[in-house]
Amino acid sequence: MEEVYQTAESILRYIVEFSTLLLEFAGICILVHTGVKSFILWIKKNDAIRLELAQGIALALEFKLGGEVLRTVVVRDWAELGILGAIITLRAVLTFLIHWEIKNEKKALEPDIKE
Repeated sequence: MEEVYQTAESILRYIVEFSTLLLEFAGICILVHTGVKSFILWIKKNDAIRLELAQGIALALEFKLGGEVLRTVVVRDWAELGILGAIITLRAVLTFLIHWEIKNEKKALEPDIKE
């Protein structure tokens, strides 16, 4: 029975680690895509550059936050859990601030859209 438990735990660890890598990779891809897109908008002198950049960063942070939350499944040490909790808290605060910035940027661009 112990061997079955060890095997199941090992399989779960591999699934979680692979899924975490996929989420982290998706976040990185979104961030790079957003950076390139924002650079193009900057060259074109588009006023919506801040909004596009903030939305892309927020989405990338959501994916990376999902990876961190998933990583908590396989954490065994309290010190590591504390560090992971601090990272999750920091990313959640950053996401909140970016969403606040998005809301303000949409309000700022609203008169331009109506004209």
